[in-house]
Amino acid sequence: MQIVYNIVVFLHIVGAAMIVGIWIGQMKKPTVHPRQFDGAMLQLLTGIALMGLIPVLGQTIPRFADPDYAKLGIKLVVALAVGVLAFMGRRRYKKGEDVGKGLAHGVGGLALLNVAIATLWQ
Repeated sequence: MQIVYNIVVFLHIVGAAMIVGIWIGQMKKPTVHPRQFDGAMLQLLTGIALMGLIPVLGQTIPRFADPDYAKLGIKLVVALAVGVLAFMGRRRYKKGEDVGKGLAHGVGGLALLNVAIATLWQ
């Protein structure tokens, strides 16, 4: 089960890299690329999977025995916001409309906030 957990964590990090990497790469001309939406959905699905694996792993690995559900709940809300904003940006991008700096920075900034919550909240 630990191997499955590690693979899902790997995919979760890849999703974050897709969102934040594209955001940083397009900082001079901010936009929301369709791959950022794909990264947001990967993050959301793997995050939910990780939340489901915690009770299973908690039975065998002590560090998973007492999860911080407040932290996980906040991360879920932020991930949902990133997903909605990325969806809106993807639609505008595909129609050839101006995405807007606020939307682009909202997607990248909130994704970066989620990474900070994951790593800094102990």
